[in-house]
Amino acid sequence: MRGGRWLLGLALAAMAVLAYVGGKSPRLGAMQVDLSPEQEVALGLQSTPELELRFGGLDADPAVQQRVQAVGERVVSQSVAASTPYDFHFYVLADMRTVNAFALPGGPVFITRALLSRLGNEAQLAGVLGHQVGHLVARHSNPARGLRDEADAADDEVSRTGEGHTATMSDHISRLKYSRDDELEADELGVQMMSEAGYDPRALVGVMAMLAQATSGGRPPEFLRTHPDPGNRAERIQNEIARRFPDGVPEGLTLGAATPPT
Repeated sequence: MRGGRWLLGLALAAMAVLAYVGGKSPRLGAMQVDLSPEQEVALGLQSTPELELRFGGLDADPAVQQRVQAVGERVVSQSVAASTPYDFHFYVLADMRTVNAFALPGGPVFITRALLSRLGNEAQLAGVLGHQVGHLVARHSNPARGLRDEADAADDEVSRTGEGHTATMSDHISRLKYSRDDELEADELGVQMMSEAGYDPRALVGVMAMLAQATSGGRPPEFLRTHPDPGNRAERIQNEIARRFPDGVPEGLTLGAATPPT
């Protein structure tokens, strides 16, 4: 029975994670699931193939995949992430329209080619990957919260209409997006991790500026929809850099090479 409950919980958690990125709403009732780190790793591995398909598969350029994996490994190996039980892997998705990056429980981290193509250097890439690793290290992606949110939303819908419904992508984003506190913590961890890996953390401010500029054209990039803007994120990141480096950013930190062209 114990093993059966674990498998049921894992299956339901997988449904919640895939609903988050795929827009299909499972009916979960009032069940709550809190996974161990080992179970999170298993869930991430199980969910990765279907997620890849939803974003056009992996980018076909092995050099691009190797470059992103190398930067991600550098960020992990020099930070607190290296002491976690998670199995970190970094993937470039072929999607050229969706500007986004996200992580599955247990270690898989994804960036779309659309976002990668807008980054100017390795330090900006390290900042984006460090932010995602920060979410995982802080366990913001533990599916228990997503399951609870999904259950609450489904119960509210049944109470209001007498029946459930199939949610759109925006429905799930509004229900399962990271909280303000999650974003602040992930930004702080991103600054810490990228600087520990030898990258200039001011590059992360440049990422926020790029995203803000993209927003000015109308519909915000998906990254800002799944990672809600807690006020002026660029200013908060600058404040964190100043707190971490009160005497100024060390000259030895680098922006690295330019990111791969499209």
